[in-house]
Amino acid sequence: MEKVVPIIPIRDGIIFPNTDSVLTFGRPKSLAALEISFSQERIVCFVLQKSARVNDPRPSDIFTIGTLCRIERMIKTEGEINAQVRGVSRIKIKSFHENENFLIGHVEELEEELDDSAEVKALCNHLTNEFRRAMNLGKTADFLIFMNIMSPDNPPAQLSDLIASVLDLKPSQKQELLEMTNVKARLERVAELLAKEIKVLELEKKIASKTQERFEKGAREVMLRERLKTIEKELGESDEDNEIRELMTKIKEAGMPEEIEEKARKEAKKLAQMAQFNPEAGYIRNYLDWLIDLPWSKESNGSLDIKKAEKMLNDDHFGLKDAKERIVEYLAVQKLAGKMKGPILCFVGPPGVGKTSIGKSIAHALGREFVKVSLGGIRDEAEIRGHRRTYVGALPGRIIQGIKDAGTKNPVFMLDEIDKVGTDFRGDPSSALLEALDPEQNSAFSDHYLEVPFDLSNVMFITTANVLFTIPPALRDRLEVINFAGYTHDEKFHIANDFLIKKQMESHGLTSREIEITDGGLKFIIEHYTREAGVRNLERQIASLLRKVAKLVAEGKKNKVTITSKNVTKFLGPIKMRSTIIEKKDEVGMATGLAWTEAGGDILFIEVALMPGKGDLLLTGQLGDVMKESCRAALSYVRARGIQFGLSPKFFQKIDVHVHVPEGAVPKDGPSAGIAITSAIVSALSKIPVRRVVGATGEVTLRGRVLEIGGVKEKVIAAHRAGLKTIILPKDNKKDLIDVPKEVMRDLEFKFVTHMDDVLDISLTKQIGREKAIAAHPVLHAASPTKAD
Repeated sequence: MEKVVPIIPIRDGIIFPNTDSVLTFGRPKSLAALEISFSQERIVCFVLQKSARVNDPRPSDIFTIGTLCRIERMIKTEGEINAQVRGVSRIKIKSFHENENFLIGHVEELEEELDDSAEVKALCNHLTNEFRRAMNLGKTADFLIFMNIMSPDNPPAQLSDLIASVLDLKPSQKQELLEMTNVKARLERVAELLAKEIKVLELEKKIASKTQERFEKGAREVMLRERLKTIEKELGESDEDNEIRELMTKIKEAGMPEEIEEKARKEAKKLAQMAQFNPEAGYIRNYLDWLIDLPWSKESNGSLDIKKAEKMLNDDHFGLKDAKERIVEYLAVQKLAGKMKGPILCFVGPPGVGKTSIGKSIAHALGREFVKVSLGGIRDEAEIRGHRRTYVGALPGRIIQGIKDAGTKNPVFMLDEIDKVGTDFRGDPSSALLEALDPEQNSAFSDHYLEVPFDLSNVMFITTANVLFTIPPALRDRLEVINFAGYTHDEKFHIANDFLIKKQMESHGLTSREIEITDGGLKFIIEHYTREAGVRNLERQIASLLRKVAKLVAEGKKNKVTITSKNVTKFLGPIKMRSTIIEKKDEVGMATGLAWTEAGGDILFIEVALMPGKGDLLLTGQLGDVMKESCRAALSYVRARGIQFGLSPKFFQKIDVHVHVPEGAVPKDGPSAGIAITSAIVSALSKIPVRRVVGATGEVTLRGRVLEIGGVKEKVIAAHRAGLKTIILPKDNKKDLIDVPKEVMRDLEFKFVTHMDDVLDISLTKQIGREKAIAAHPVLHAASPTKAD
């Protein structure tokens, strides 16, 4: 029989038949439907929404199976109604009526498919017992509902609905049970869901039991410890007292200065008065451990045998004369004076030249421990000085940590990449290094964590950097700078022969019976596969070569491989670098300059072209600001001396001068190409070629003076490699030739100059004459003055 009743959608709950529920309603349509129903027959239909997010559900937003309920009681509050309802039966909505205030529907009660079989009775008994078990495991349910479920007079349909109403189910699962009219099937489904919930309850009880056990165990241990302390105190024996006594003994044996030992004792006494589980006790214990573990009085005896140390340094590294000499000097003074403050050295040079590795060799030669700390990318001052003890997880800075790891107070301490220290809101680490790297202050270095001075005066600090300009001036002033120049080809050859090849052969499992690299082959690799100041890339190329040889030997294709200049390309591929060599003939408007790079030295060609114009100077070749100024200064010098060079006073008005330095993709800068640029401009104007075998380097002034420049060693070696025969250098640079290898000096002729006139006399193929210069260039000839002038 169909009924017409108000329909009230529910967001996330289901009311089962034969169960009581208290619901709160607040939506206008729900309130209107409740008031109409309560004033009439008190019958209403509750249906679950398909989505709880819909605020104003339409017929399509709700399920068609719901529960016909009777409103038992209703209480109105501000904007809400609390209603106690009781489920009557399952219904199916046949159709809906349009109503502005609420939904009205034609509903039909669904008949239950009852079954009185023994299997159904067994299911009912099983459900009752399982529900009792669930309650024993901690499931919560209203007492009246529990009593109703436990009642033996419950029909199967009512029992399934009562248990379903208290299970912890999703709305979709409850809707599934509501739609099941077959009582036996519903009982089976409820039994299945109840079994799952019991498993969850068992797990929860197991977890709670373990937690309780751990808690009780911890509480029991605390109680027993406290009792043990009381007994030990009565007997005059205590583990805590023993621990404090042990700490006091270690403090005494640590060899601390008197005032620091006194502070450590105070901290130990403070620790003795603290409860064992006081968080601060752990901090104090860690602090005391740091104080005890530091080498306050432990020193490496080291070796003062100067000849032995010098031999060890030479065995480990080829070249690096200045660094080795400084270490030997330090040893000599130490031997004579008995005590000397540790030097603070700064090794500056391009990557791969052995700055870091020689630090280990120095420690080995001195018989000291070696500590290395990389400063690259450090931005926090606390990394150097440590954190205050008030912070959780506080530790001393890198310097104190390194001293502790070394175990002695006089190690060789390397601060790597000091030029890459950063600065941000956390502080300036380079400023924190000022105290550590100042020989006058580091005898009482203060770390924020220790809060006591530590003597660093016996530490030999070695810092490394690629460049100096990024190091703050105050810090740079404290460093004894030793420059590491790039290796020459000859030095690379000796390093590879004496060190790299042996090292890589050992790494690749090869012996001299299986591979031989000839001198010619090695020199070919150095010249055509690497262009660097150091030897890292050279070592990689040797490793690549040996891997390919190892493959041939392992496959049995070769018993022994000999590497020569002719077969290197078979293993390493086409050559990667071509050496810059001198021109084949003397050219007009082209001079050879010398350049310094991080990878060593190189030669560069300066080309000058003249063309009709308005007196403009064109500069190309990716020149830097300083080099552009050198070009302008060179041209101004030539214009000022035009009469002496045989040029018309107005020669510049009708020509443009274009200065180009080839390899335009490579940035170039610096003043040292000044005299080469001037020579090229004079050559172009006078049509007199520049000698191809002459290389020039030096800064030029507007008055023609030639000034001192840097990088002489690298430039001279590059000139020798390129085949130049004569090198023009500023007179003030004569002193720098002491660093140039003797074999290079033997093959070159050096001309030392103070003025541009001397440079032109050497670089040009012949002397400049006025008439010849004007006649040589038609533009200049047209611009020359006439008799009428």
